[in-house]
Amino acid sequence: MNDAERLTKLEERYAHLQRHTVEQDKAMLALADEVAKLRKAITKLRGQVASSRAADDGADERPPHY
Repeated sequence: MNDAERLTKLEERYAHLQRHTVEQDKAMLALADEVAKLRKAITKLRGQVASSRAADDGADERPPHY
């Protein structure tokens, strides 16, 4: 294997690694967006649960006709 062949193989590997890095970056951005959406959904659900629990606290009281 001469120097030109070695250089060509190295350039091919480098190009592959560059493409792989770009694909990974895209995947990481997509995952970060999904995590942000899930965090918002969890925050919203926690608020709904808290308000539901607050409304249920009064459910144990006896009605006025007792």
